[in-house]
Amino acid sequence: MRTEILRRLNFRHLHYFWIVAKEEHLTRAAESLHVSQSAVSAQIRQLETVLGHDLFVRDGRALRLTEVGTLVLGYAESIFSLGAELMETVRGGDGQDMPALRVGAVATLSRNFQQNLLRPLIGDEHLRLVLESASLTELLERLRVHKLDLILSNRPVTADDPLPLRCRRIARQTVCLVGPSRRGRKRFRFPEDLADTALLLPGHNSDIRNQFDLLCENLGLEPRISAEVDDMAMLRLLARDSGSVAMVPEVVVQDELAQGILRKYCELPDIHENFYAITARRHFQSAALKAVMERDNF
Repeated sequence: MRTEILRRLNFRHLHYFWIVAKEEHLTRAAESLHVSQSAVSAQIRQLETVLGHDLFVRDGRALRLTEVGTLVLGYAESIFSLGAELMETVRGGDGQDMPALRVGAVATLSRNFQQNLLRPLIGDEHLRLVLESASLTELLERLRVHKLDLILSNRPVTADDPLPLRCRRIARQTVCLVGPSRRGRKRFRFPEDLADTALLLPGHNSDIRNQFDLLCENLGLEPRISAEVDDMAMLRLLARDSGSVAMVPEVVVQDELAQGILRKYCELPDIHENFYAITARRHFQSAALKAVMERDNF
């Protein structure tokens, strides 16, 4: 009986279902697959017939997964991820000596942190480093289809991601207030001077911004905000050139502090930025990734 069911299960049906589930729309799925909408609908109906369950329900113009559809999607993710792994392994010969390490870094991640972490890999004659930048969602999708080996992020991944992942904290950085020299003025006092200081802050998508807001709430303070900036590179430039006070992880402005362009006013209590290395749980792991993950700085 089981052999008969597997014989009837067509992986083209499953692939069409996978694309529709991602797009949540028949027309967009058909465009992605370069086939007609009716062809997609037919493949989905055939899969539903084989499985004996509806996989989607209509929600206006969109399609929403049923309970069984959600279950099937989890299996589809695993099947196509394993297929991509198979192709990558075969194309890499015996899979024991892959020359490239493909690293994705979240776009808001400190460039200084990335450079500090990856500096030992640059110039390694046995390794070709490929570094990409995008949102965490985009990077996870690339990791899912084996176009990345490793993601560097300042946010952890949740356990309910359909791709089995390893998320390891690799660093923890202090967060501080920095600004121009206060020569001729009194030393900055925290928290007394905070309410009267115009601040450059990370945006609300930042974990350290949420920690800072909670700190201000606990202190009964309403901070004066002159700008909110998601991108750490831009926040670094504004901190350096605007003359304002910025809240940043110390690593972001390490060069400006070393050169005396900026001064550290104070470290913020109980606020830290965490950095994570995210990899996929796979049957095969490249030699390059193994070597990197075993380094002391990881």
